[in-house]
Amino acid sequence: MTYDWMAALFYLGTLIALSTIGRFLAFKIPAIRRMRELNHSVDETKLARPRVGEAVKASGKAGMATNLVFFFAILPFCLNLDSRPLWRNLVDIVAVLMVFDFMYYLTHRFLFHGRALRKVHALHHQARTPTYIDALYVHPLETSIGLVLFLGSIPLVAVLQGTPLNAFAMAIATLTFTQLNTINHTYVNLPYFPFKTLHYITGVHHAHHVDMNQGNFATLTMFYDWLFGTYEPPVNRTTP
Repeated sequence: MTYDWMAALFYLGTLIALSTIGRFLAFKIPAIRRMRELNHSVDETKLARPRVGEAVKASGKAGMATNLVFFFAILPFCLNLDSRPLWRNLVDIVAVLMVFDFMYYLTHRFLFHGRALRKVHALHHQARTPTYIDALYVHPLETSIGLVLFLGSIPLVAVLQGTPLNAFAMAIATLTFTQLNTINHTYVNLPYFPFKTLHYITGVHHAHHVDMNQGNFATLTMFYDWLFGTYEPPVNRTTP
């Protein structure tokens, strides 16, 4: 594998562009815009507490440092701009996301909720009724571990395949990862079409915050919780 800096730049540019466009379009929808406003109103109160604000800033710095190291030192070896069939790109996206979710499930269940990192993870679980900002209310060590697990899934899949992955496909995978990890902490009360899936995603993770020791340890899908018998039904709230 060669150091393809152009592929890395294309990945970054695509990720920024898709995030910006997606956010703009999503908040054009009145129901979603209303949920954002509810979350922001609660988040302002939470951020006014010095401990929360400081933790969010520290988590952001840890995330930035981890991303920068990966972007310059590892990512260019894992990507290229070669065109591939759509099915192959879809397989690569699913593979990276499912590999990450499996590693995160094990880490979350046995380290964050085990003895090793329970105190580190306890900071995040102070949020019993999570809203948007609680996706960022995480100990810096936990932030770095979560990012390393996801970002490490890209070179892992590339090595297993013996070839770099398509930069555009990996931008889609990263966008999926970042958005789902944010959305599952956001307060959403939209139990009707076409928002039922969004409502379910947030309700499942709310259940984990209500009773942090029982289940729902995965973060992107509930497949591994179903597989290993740790799935809990969603908990839906009427207020943030």
